[in-house]
Amino acid sequence: MYNLKVTIIGAGIGGLTTGIALKNIGYDVEIYERTRELRPAGAGISLWSNGIKVLNRLGLGEKVAAIGGEMNRMEYRSHTDEQLSAIDLRPLVDRVGERPYPVARTDLQQMLRDAFGKDKLHLGCKCVGVEQDETSATAIFEDGDRVKSDLIISADGIHSTIREYVTGEVTPRFADYVNWNGLVAASDDLCEADNWVIYVGEGKRASMMPVGDNRFYFFFGCPMKQGTVVEPEDRQKELKDIFAGWPQAVRNLIDRLNPLETNRLEIADLDPLDTLVKGRVALLGDAGHATTPTLGQGGCQAIEDAEILSRYLVSTNISVSDALKRYEQARKDRVSQLVLKARQRTDTIYGKDENVTAAWYKQLEQESESNVIDALAKVILGGPLQ
Repeated sequence: MYNLKVTIIGAGIGGLTTGIALKNIGYDVEIYERTRELRPAGAGISLWSNGIKVLNRLGLGEKVAAIGGEMNRMEYRSHTDEQLSAIDLRPLVDRVGERPYPVARTDLQQMLRDAFGKDKLHLGCKCVGVEQDETSATAIFEDGDRVKSDLIISADGIHSTIREYVTGEVTPRFADYVNWNGLVAASDDLCEADNWVIYVGEGKRASMMPVGDNRFYFFFGCPMKQGTVVEPEDRQKELKDIFAGWPQAVRNLIDRLNPLETNRLEIADLDPLDTLVKGRVALLGDAGHATTPTLGQGGCQAIEDAEILSRYLVSTNISVSDALKRYEQARKDRVSQLVLKARQRTDTIYGKDENVTAAWYKQLEQESESNVIDALAKVILGGPLQ
């Protein structure tokens, strides 16, 4: 279809990537974001090769490589500092045809914002509802403005205001753990510069991975009841208490992080949805399939959404609603499977069943490098760009 006018609600990774993809095929695209300043949720993100391939296709390959970390290895270590496994990731790159690039979220969002352009990115615009008829869809904003277009893409996150219109009421599911994350300068007493290290034990984990500008993206995870509140200035002490006695590198990390710049997030996901579209309105990214971060595929799946959605809009010519249904059919099974796979992995990591978690620790010691590469490659090669 040609000459479509598109309204995107949400200027996160999914919204901006979709905006770029649709602009590249000649559509008139406007993005509306409820916040007055773009502030990414979380400090970093792992972009695996399936997401990078889409960014390459959009002409952003060199730019994402410039802001990404060089991650050649991944290593699991116990909370007593024993090496459980060490995986060379270069055979994975050879197999799937592209590197992964962990990035700082701020760097990624700025790159995408620059590529989309600022002239049709509107901040401080809170969408409160949508309407549609046979020929158009209308976004309704808190200040009373109404914007009519050929279709509306809801990329406004796990707490989407549009999702209920598409699916009925859906409540995010708390995943029973808290995640702390941030950025620190890279240093050999934390981790080797090209290594992704994950410390696991006691149903908890601590990790560092390389991102651009000689930094590590770090994250911690610990089972916790919903509703706990710890002010930023107290988060360093909280982590010291939770990870007392853990390896020196983990304690060095906690000493070095800035508690005022450390995010503390109660992690949630969505049960797989029966539908991602309603007529001329489509859910994209976390609005349609928010996942726990334990597979590192949340951002990549939003990027894949952008590729598939733009592909069907430009390659089919029956109607907008028909193209969106094809997008839904192409995406629903894949994102549902990954949400549930990440949920199962989350339960394993964070000790939902202590016996299962203990067995996983032993499995890490015994699992072959080829099995790990096979599992990673299966997820990556299941994406839209082989």
